[in-house]
Parts: sequence; structure tokens; C-alpha cells
Amino acid sequence: MPNTQYFDFTQYKCPTPNTQLLQDLMQKLGISSFKALSRAAGVSERQLLRLRQGKLEQMRVDVLLKLSPVLQMSLNELIATFSTVELLQEKAAPTQDLLEEIADLRKEYQRSQQQIEQQREILLQEFQQSSLQLLESLLLQWPTAAQKAQENPQLAALKIVPLVQKPLEQLLQAWGVEAIAPVGAELPYDPQLHQLMEGTAQPGETVKVRYTGYLQGEKLLHRAKVSPV
Repeated sequence: MPNTQYFDFTQYKCPTPNTQLLQDLMQKLGISSFKALSRAAGVSERQLLRLRQGKLEQMRVDVLLKLSPVLQMSLNELIATFSTVELLQEKAAPTQDLLEEIADLRKEYQRSQQQIEQQREILLQEFQQSSLQLLESLLLQWPTAAQKAQENPQLAALKIVPLVQKPLEQLLQAWGVEAIAPVGAELPYDPQLHQLMEGTAQPGETVKVRYTGYLQGEKLLHRAKVSPV
């Protein structure tokens, strides 16, 4: 009979002395689970496990700063509540250093937020400028064409269409947007790409495009509206 060895998995169990304490606090705050707490604070569940195991000394200060407002506790209260006696004694001496580190982290966070906001504004301005350049001819000529059309109702629409069509085509091309099919095209019905405006049709049956749809790469933006032929 083969010699079978058994592992004692009990030695791998990680005690979590603070789990009940954390659960009681979460219940008072209406936080349903550790996953919900993780999402609300923006920290990983592994960090929460360290908190539950009483391993506060292995957690970064920025993680504690994210947890403290969600748990409605100050940083000092959080440390005092979830740390061991040894950790409290260890933290008692460098209180000033800890406060300075917290202040530095807050300043760094504020600087990062300002940089992100500035970058967002720059990207928005660049996007607007590039779009305006593509639409320049439309912006310059359309008001005049619209005024002429109001003054002369007999003005052929064919003369106005290029003023709108060309800039829009350039803009869509720059954004990587393609029409599914031109208006008036007859093609096999595909429920993934086409939306029936009336009647019924089976996949593969011929339909006619009434309103074009659009794709951006492999992403469907709008299905083309079609009618049975």
C-alpha cells in the first residue's frame, strides 16, 4: 500500500482578530460587504485582509487615509482601533513624523489632482481645435448658405449639400467612424447592424437602408434603420 502523506492545512490559516470589529463598524455605516468597502475606499481586498489580521504596520499610510473617511474615523482613531498594543507603542514615538508624512501625502494628492485637471483641459482644447479645423468650411459658409435659402426658397438643395457633407465626412474619417451602408442601399438583413422601421424580415432577406448607421472600428455606434424590400 503506497505511503500517503497528509498536510495539516490548519497551520496555513490566517487569524483575523479584527474581522468582527470591522464587520460591526461596517454594519453601523450600512456597508454590506468587504467588497463594497473595498470599492468605496478604492483599496484592494488584500489591504482589508491585513487590517482584519491586525497587520496595520504592513499597510501604507495612503491606504489608511482612504479608509478613514469611509469608516468615518480619523487616522489616529483608525490606528488606535485596529492596531495591536505593540503597534501602538511603536507608533507613539514618531507621531510628528507620521503627521508630516500625512501632510506631504495630502499635498502630493492635491498636486496630482491639479495636474490631471490641467491635462483634461488641454486635451479638451486640443480636441475642440482639431474638430473646428475640420469643420472650418462649414462654419464659414453654412450661415451664408442658410440665409440665402431663406431669402430664396427656390434655391436648389443640391448646392447646399456639399457645404455640410464634405466637412462631416472629414470629421468622421478623422475619428475613425464609418457608415454601415449608404442611404438607399439594398443589402441582406443583419439584426446586429440593422434596425427594422416597419414590417418583418429574416436574416439574409433583402432590406433597404432608410437611415445610415455607424461603426467606430469594431464598436457599433448606431444601427442602420431599414425597411423590407
